[in-house]
Amino acid sequence: MDTKSRDFLFKYLNNASPTGFEASGQEIWLDYIKPYVDDYFTDTYGSAAAVINPDAPYKVVIEAHADEISWFVNYINEKGYIYVVRNGGSDHQIAPSKRVNIHTKKGVVKGIFGWPAIHVRDKSKEETPSLKNIFIDVGASSKEEVEEMGIHVGSVITFDDELMELNDKYLVGRALDNRIGGYMIAEVARRIKENNVQLPFGLYVVNAVQEEIGLRGAEMIAHRIKPNLAIVTDVTHDTNAPMYDKIASGDIACGDGPAVCYGPAVQNNVLDMILDVAEAKGIPFQRRAASRSTGTDTDAFAYSNEGVASALISIPLKYMHTTVETCAKEDLENTIKLIYETVVQVKDGQDFRYIK
Repeated sequence: MDTKSRDFLFKYLNNASPTGFEASGQEIWLDYIKPYVDDYFTDTYGSAAAVINPDAPYKVVIEAHADEISWFVNYINEKGYIYVVRNGGSDHQIAPSKRVNIHTKKGVVKGIFGWPAIHVRDKSKEETPSLKNIFIDVGASSKEEVEEMGIHVGSVITFDDELMELNDKYLVGRALDNRIGGYMIAEVARRIKENNVQLPFGLYVVNAVQEEIGLRGAEMIAHRIKPNLAIVTDVTHDTNAPMYDKIASGDIACGDGPAVCYGPAVQNNVLDMILDVAEAKGIPFQRRAASRSTGTDTDAFAYSNEGVASALISIPLKYMHTTVETCAKEDLENTIKLIYETVVQVKDGQDFRYIK
């Protein structure tokens, strides 16, 4: 990671891009990737595709999603306290005592998730945080004062946490899921350009919106591009931290390489190609299995149009959907390498069908 890529990573990860409000993050991403591609386009809801060889008939997608979990203002009481609903899979248990940014047309308003002091709580019937009792305090004493700040029902809220490094081996932040993927696919495009690789097909580097509420951005842009091949990257759980169940969730560890996924949506010939590349290039990898769906944009691409040969390469992540999502820098580099080395060896018109 050089200075340019590091600066992009921190700027991109620190920017707020809640589901449905990804535009500012997409602009940062496009500004970085434009020098390495021939063209780009965006769609109605904000998904972005940066394209190498846009006129080529055979189309390959590498994809990540751009949105992060967040909250919506749902109710403001007469004393100015704000109650919320989720925008994506936001965790109510981590909310108390967190600082937040409330995004309004007047700008960002600072707030906090308050919580009663330990002194006044009854240990015998102590309440746990839930959507019924977590609330935000913006320093107002009435509903009217809150509204004067520009806050209203539907205002979107993100946690006020920034990217940091841990022991020089890990990256920690609130939105690695999955803007770390957007960073990785941008770096793949950069390496293709800087290594002067001449691809025989069209490469669509896709940063899709609204994954966190049902893979919606990928669903839309897959129908527009109509790719022949899609390689998706997202995050997967590191199950070696305390309180994870390996029997239920598999054995995945940060630092042991990207995790390749098995599952019905994963096309096995594409999967075998990725594994062959990893072994040939000496790139460490792990294996994981998905029951039914992968829960990622892989599903949206795989089942789009007449069916798209698709696969999933995930980066292990600790503490998903918290403000301290954690990934290993070593995995970051190896995931970029695996996607890059896979892409550059794909053949024009490559047919992944099982039966020909």
